[in-house]
Amino acid sequence: MADATHAGHAHHFDDALQQRVASTLGMWIFLVTEVMFFGGLFTAYVAYRALYPDAFAHASHHLDVTLGTFNTAVLITSSLTMALAVWSAETGRRGMLLLTLLLTAALGAVFLVVKGFEYAEKFSHHLVPGPSFHWPEAAEAPHVQLFYSLYFAMTGLHALHMVIGLGILTWLVLAARRGRFGPAYATPVQVSGLYWHFVDIVWIFLFPLLYLIGRH
Repeated sequence: MADATHAGHAHHFDDALQQRVASTLGMWIFLVTEVMFFGGLFTAYVAYRALYPDAFAHASHHLDVTLGTFNTAVLITSSLTMALAVWSAETGRRGMLLLTLLLTAALGAVFLVVKGFEYAEKFSHHLVPGPSFHWPEAAEAPHVQLFYSLYFAMTGLHALHMVIGLGILTWLVLAARRGRFGPAYATPVQVSGLYWHFVDIVWIFLFPLLYLIGRH
């Protein structure tokens, strides 16, 4: 990191541009693997929803669309603050960089807290797949339990990515306080921004699939 701070790039790169291009390519390759990972869950959800549309629609009615909408707004706002953080790093605005990174982390934490309240509600209503699962319509119960299995798998995996993102943001804040980022070296902020935007985009697909389809 010392080399990156003073020379603008690590010693094993020819220049800062090569380092930025290599780091960005590496992040995009990683995100492609994540797309395939989430894509399997999305495909399973769409397939089972087509097989059991009524059960999935009834199950989705028990999701809190108000909290889901609020969390969607929170993540869209966090994408804005993350984009401002990247811009601040590239233009050497240290104070703005710290502020926008902290705001992004705070919004991510708000999202997780709200999701925690949603999970708690599912536990209290015995809608968590397992031996304590309860659904009034016995014939529909297996298919509803399948919906909630996918719900917890998809939103839980997304929440795990959010936790990882908060860890990355914490490191960025600590590094930014030491003045490690600026016009000559903003690569970690840039690639972290790609990761954060990806996590936000995944939720943009999760929200309508889980909360909105079939609510009419």
